[in-house]
Amino acid sequence: MIVIAITGASGVIYGIRLLEVLKELNIENSLVISDAAKTVIESETEYKIDEIIDIADEYYDFNDLTSSINSGSFKADALAIVPCSMKTLSSIANGYGDNTITRVADVSLKERRPTVIVPRETPLRSIHLQNMLTLSQEGAIILPAMPGFYSAHDTVDDQINFIVGKILDSLKIENNLFKRWE
Repeated sequence: MIVIAITGASGVIYGIRLLEVLKELNIENSLVISDAAKTVIESETEYKIDEIIDIADEYYDFNDLTSSINSGSFKADALAIVPCSMKTLSSIANGYGDNTITRVADVSLKERRPTVIVPRETPLRSIHLQNMLTLSQEGAIILPAMPGFYSAHDTVDDQINFIVGKILDSLKIENNLFKRWE
């Protein structure tokens, strides 16, 4: 079970595409979408929120801290926060679990589960970098959405698949979403 969290940073398509690929690979998943992400999804994509929720095997409300996904006894193999806003990154780095995404991240880190965080911001302030360092020191994988150009990607979809493929690589999930360095 992979938990996918989509926050209100630009680049929500990365989280949506990751969800689609996990479905294609028959990997069970759970989804949480922040309130801000719902607004970004509407402005950046043609997807409807219900369409995205339908891709997921399970969906959890962003504001429900009583749901089972918030417990260390919830059986998740990994967490990917794609994209991760600086607000969410800061909350996680500082142990502030005030919503389902930040609480799930807190649980994932304390249980030493693979936790991939895909920050989306540029340029970065020193505090952004410090928060990323803090999370990296806690065991999180910090995977900024920085496309690789060595694979001769021709389309935006190729660039999206490159990042999603790197996320899957970090989770040790076999994929062929991008051309690897030869």
